[in-house]
Amino acid sequence: MVQVREQLYLDASGEIDLDRWLDQLPISFDAEEAGPVLAAVRLARSARDEPGHDAGDWAVEGNCFLAGLEIAQILADLHVGPDCLAASILYRAVREDRIDIAELEQDFSEETVRLLRGVLRMAAISALNTPGEAPVLGQAHGQKDNIRKMLIAMVDDVRVALIKLAERTSAIRAVKNDSQRRQQVAQEVFDVYAPLAHRLGIGHLKWELEDLSFRYLYPEAYRKIARLLDGKRLERDRFINRVRDELGVVLRNAGFSFEVSGRAKHIYSIWRKMQRKGIGFSQVYDIRAVRILVPEVKDCYATLGLVHGLWRNIPHEFDDYVANPKENGYRSLHTAVIGPEGKILEVQIRTQQMHEEAELGVCAHWRYKGSDAQGGMASTYEEKIAWLRQVLDWHEETGDSSAVAEQFSFDVAQDRVYAFTPQGDVVNLANGATPLDFAYHVHTEVGHRCRGAKVNGSIVPLTYTLQTGDRVEVMTSKQGLPKRDWLQPGLGYLKTSRARAKVQHWFKAQARDENIDAGRHLLEREFRRLALTSVDYKRVAAKVQMPTVEDMYAAVGSGEMSSSQVLNAAQGLVGSRPEPQLRLARSGGTAYRSQVQVQGVGNLLTHMAGCCKPLPGDGITGFITQGRGVSVHRADCARLIKLQEASPERIIDVEWGTEPQARYDVDLAIEAWDRQGLLRDITELFANARVNVLAINTQSNKKSNTATMRVRVEVPNLGSLSKLLERINRLKNVISAMRVSE
Repeated sequence: MVQVREQLYLDASGEIDLDRWLDQLPISFDAEEAGPVLAAVRLARSARDEPGHDAGDWAVEGNCFLAGLEIAQILADLHVGPDCLAASILYRAVREDRIDIAELEQDFSEETVRLLRGVLRMAAISALNTPGEAPVLGQAHGQKDNIRKMLIAMVDDVRVALIKLAERTSAIRAVKNDSQRRQQVAQEVFDVYAPLAHRLGIGHLKWELEDLSFRYLYPEAYRKIARLLDGKRLERDRFINRVRDELGVVLRNAGFSFEVSGRAKHIYSIWRKMQRKGIGFSQVYDIRAVRILVPEVKDCYATLGLVHGLWRNIPHEFDDYVANPKENGYRSLHTAVIGPEGKILEVQIRTQQMHEEAELGVCAHWRYKGSDAQGGMASTYEEKIAWLRQVLDWHEETGDSSAVAEQFSFDVAQDRVYAFTPQGDVVNLANGATPLDFAYHVHTEVGHRCRGAKVNGSIVPLTYTLQTGDRVEVMTSKQGLPKRDWLQPGLGYLKTSRARAKVQHWFKAQARDENIDAGRHLLEREFRRLALTSVDYKRVAAKVQMPTVEDMYAAVGSGEMSSSQVLNAAQGLVGSRPEPQLRLARSGGTAYRSQVQVQGVGNLLTHMAGCCKPLPGDGITGFITQGRGVSVHRADCARLIKLQEASPERIIDVEWGTEPQARYDVDLAIEAWDRQGLLRDITELFANARVNVLAINTQSNKKSNTATMRVRVEVPNLGSLSKLLERINRLKNVISAMRVSE
């Protein structure tokens, strides 16, 4: 354990000799590289006497200057560059507002300032509630896991994570004698930063963070295990070195190419294994362990024979994960022997490839041993962790900070959004979620009564797309009720299926008569706006698999079926009706015979599943229904997974059709109060909606101060036309927008 305060070099006046301090670091700098580091040290030293606020997650007697040097000392062992060291030295002084970060831009590099801002963003975790084991806000994963993932999502430079880990290591060392803050710091380190160090593969920091936090949180258990250990850590390390020497002699004499590494198992790891397996201390056989890496699989078994020839093996303590890999793919040979001095020793034998797979692949050590093993996690999160570990390994091998720095930016897309409640809890949402999705995730009644939202203190529309780190405050009304517009996909209120299902259930639970009236009104309004005045509602109801017209109305009114589904069904009947006003004029192009192709089967009736609403480009899978042909689901649809479990024989492969989709010409009439920029806003809306405008004619009436527009556009179907008209009607000063017949 590094104690920087014992390593500081003092001059005759009692101040730290900066040159001597810099020389004793395990990395070397030239004069140009040392400049920003020394400048940061001098600035931090002068800042310690400046007014600032106390950092609640540090010891009371802490000093921002000495803390900065200690953080830099820890990072120097990781061989980071001068910019990173400078940021680490200044961090706590900036955190305590003793230094204004804006002033640093003049004297330090852009990279140093960017690293500081990144670490300050991660410091928001310390302000959160202390996470517990129980899930928060009804989420499937615990709060601790959400915070870990959010940390990774917020870090766009691996050095930011390294600085924060070094800072927390220094902080937990400093609270040794601070009984008031020791518990808080230890809990945060235990829940968040020790697992993060584990995931990044920084073993020595992980062990120290785990042992110190375990010591403060569970002092009795810590002392009990410490007493049971038959030697101090240093003595155990000497034992491992002796084992390595004896193994080396035997393996070299046998002509093997090998690599032996070992460590003494730390106290927290021992306690955890005892708790997990329900065993006593005497039954923990891997208190001392070594790992042997050999070139080939056959060498693993040959080495195992040499180990058992050297020391007596313990019966029933041999595991062959090479011939019988674990479910996650982990491969290795594990055996326990009675080693030198009669002490029990665990030996792991694997090839270099197995080792790399275990450390960086799907069977990484933390995957089968860590807390995330049960629930799994998103693939992009795994990729991000693996990428971070690869960068760290590369950095350690090359020692070239400038070359590695180019690889720091993440190229893995975010798959989740992590937002805060006003109380500081983390809410795990799908990417693209809105404040309304957030409200329903917190509680169903909060969603029902939601009438507005504040994000980071500013009022935003309910269609606002949340970003990781946003603090969301939901504004509710006592008399508030869900709105049917929330269920319209084109309006963008709800993006998650969970929230949508809650709104649908609320409307479905209302009186059937109310749903029928609401559905009738909604459909009549849509058909009137689309100039469809002679609709055979019975045929349309049969098309959407509803027994009666009233059932169709009720389904639309409750939100179980969208108006777009009814409009698309009506469009399918257009071709068989003689009325010109029901026809959409087909523009140039080839007819789209089928949007979805069923592999291995001829023309077969298909329809898009309402649960996930797949769009062209999504991965899709088909399910053979009874009487409705094939329902097409997104490949990751939760409903599809349940159907697959219940009836796997009805799952069928489907793919999107390759023929171009037909488009149709439609004439629109728009009436609005005349204003400056009206035409610009309308044409911009068409451009954003990717609607092709074929013709446009505008007339202004100065007496009534109104403007009338006739626009001809191309649309693929009636559903798209309905969404387009809805968006036009929401523009400022627009009175009406509807389809007109020639």
